[in-house]
Amino acid sequence: MQLTYGNWKATAKGRRRQGEPEALAPREAECLMALASGQTIKEIARSFGVSPGTVKHSLARIYGRLNVTRGTAAIAEAMRRGWIAPLLVALLVSGINPDAEAMRHRPPVRARTQVSASRTFSRRDTGSIYA
Repeated sequence: MQLTYGNWKATAKGRRRQGEPEALAPREAECLMALASGQTIKEIARSFGVSPGTVKHSLARIYGRLNVTRGTAAIAEAMRRGWIAPLLVALLVSGINPDAEAMRHRPPVRARTQVSASRTFSRRDTGSIYA
């Protein structure tokens, strides 16, 4: 069964058997895709209409099945196994846009200068005041 959530797609099995630990349940796949989309546990719970404890339990089952301890590791491992994948629509649209290359570069950050009206000395010159 193919599921989509946000910019992610997943493959889940509707009915898992006792001997099939390598399959995601549909709700587990949705939780993992929502986590990959950058949502917090509370946001996932709110969007699915369940309690945060239910989401934590689903994620804990996924972590155990993937033999990981964190969400980012679970996403990476699920992608490696082919359980979830990002949709390529965003990549295709950015390739069509002629300004896509210009949008990828960030402008240089200006150096911050500290202006203090009450002090007439520089910060490195603090030792000369007490001499």
